[in-house]
Amino acid sequence: MASTRENAAERRPWRLLKTRELVRGPYFAVRRDDVIRPDGAQDTYDHVVAPGSATVLAIDDEDRVVLTRQYIYTWGTRQWRLPGGGVDVTDTTPLAAARRELAEETGLSASHWETLGQVHGADSLSNHVDHVFLATGLSTSGPQALEPGEADLDVVRLPFAEAVALVEKDQVPHAASAYALLRAALRRNRR
Repeated sequence: MASTRENAAERRPWRLLKTRELVRGPYFAVRRDDVIRPDGAQDTYDHVVAPGSATVLAIDDEDRVVLTRQYIYTWGTRQWRLPGGGVDVTDTTPLAAARRELAEETGLSASHWETLGQVHGADSLSNHVDHVFLATGLSTSGPQALEPGEADLDVVRLPFAEAVALVEKDQVPHAASAYALLRAALRRNRR
């Protein structure tokens, strides 16, 4: 049975009155919306509109996870992450982006793909969604095709348990990467 709060939200959802774009960059836009909140009051809501991204948990035949390690400018540190990146306008689907990103960052392709879910990392601030995939049946597809900002990207393979341990030690702050590893670990524990 739905809660009273859920029923009230269904009766009076947020209503958009007007939207203005405050800033536009190549990867996102900042918008200010005039809205009517569910309580009926008028307000403004600033938010970031961004295209989606794809994150790939690639596991090889020896049960090793393909990880990347690179400097993340916005955080000012090197971080462990799974391969991934933005869904480009040329990508037909998030899965197409995942395939492209895996090949670009690691030089690998996969024969089997499975959807693991989606992560909404900052849903009160942005509509950004990270589509998370499991890739197995790995093979070399060619050389890496790194972007200039990825010149410091290192690719490492770690046993699955060691990769999950990085999450437990707070060494994988990227939400979709941590989600993918923990989701896969939970699946294994159910077997």
